Amino acid sequence: MDRFNQGSRPGATGIVMRAAAWCVSAVAWVVATVIGGIVAVVLAFGMVFMAVMATLLIVLGVTAIKARRSVRSPNDPTLIEAHNVSGHSWVAYGWDGSH
Repeated sequence: MDRFNQGSRPGATGIVMRAAAWCVSAVAWVVATVIGGIVAVVLAFGMVFMAVMATLLIVLGVTAIKARRSVRSPNDPTLIEAHNVSGHSWVAYGWDGSH
C-alpha cells in the first residue's frame, strides 16, 4: 500500500521540480513574448517601408508623365516635324506648308 501512496504525496524533490518547471516555463513565455514583439515591430516597419516606396514610385511616375506631356509640342503651325527613316535619313513635315 505504501507504494501506491508515494505518487500522490509530493516529496521535497517533487516540489523543487515543479518550481523549476514553473520558472523555466515563465522564462520561456517571457522570451517568446519578447521575440514575438520584435517580429511584429520588424514586420510593421517593413509594411511602412513598402508603403513609402510605393508612394514614392507613384509620385515619380506622375512627375514623369507630367514632364513628358510638357515636352510634347503644341499644335503650332510654324513648327517643323521630322522623323528618322533609317540611319542618317530624315523626312521633314511642315516645312512646305503642307501638314
